[in-house]
Amino acid sequence: MSFDKDKILHLCNTWCKNTLMETLEIEYIDAGEDFLTAKMPVNSRVHQPMGLLHGGATVALAESVGSAASLMFINTEKQEVRGIEISANHLKSKREGTVFCTARIIHQGRSIHLWEIKITDEAGKLISLCKLTNMILPRR
Repeated sequence: MSFDKDKILHLCNTWCKNTLMETLEIEYIDAGEDFLTAKMPVNSRVHQPMGLLHGGATVALAESVGSAASLMFINTEKQEVRGIEISANHLKSKREGTVFCTARIIHQGRSIHLWEIKITDEAGKLISLCKLTNMILPRR
């Protein structure tokens, strides 16, 4: 199976319609054989009461990108992805602009995928570091 970046980005962005990802304005912008990247604007839609990027919005971004990334490694007609554990360390705050989220595969097993997910600002500074475990299940 050959890697088709444009097809993957189109599918990921199409799957966002009428979901939390659309609400958060997540847009998939880059992909490679072992990674997937998206961006999300930081504005009042994703702020906590102090006017900073909400940790929950950051984790939603990370899980969205990591789960979509697992789709690159499975047969979506026969299998589906379930996030089973996510952890996040929030290292820097952000008030406005854009954050970029890149998921890179750490372990690709038949039934478990482990991802390292970095959320950075426009200057490449690390905002949050996450780890996501996905379970691969037979489609019902």
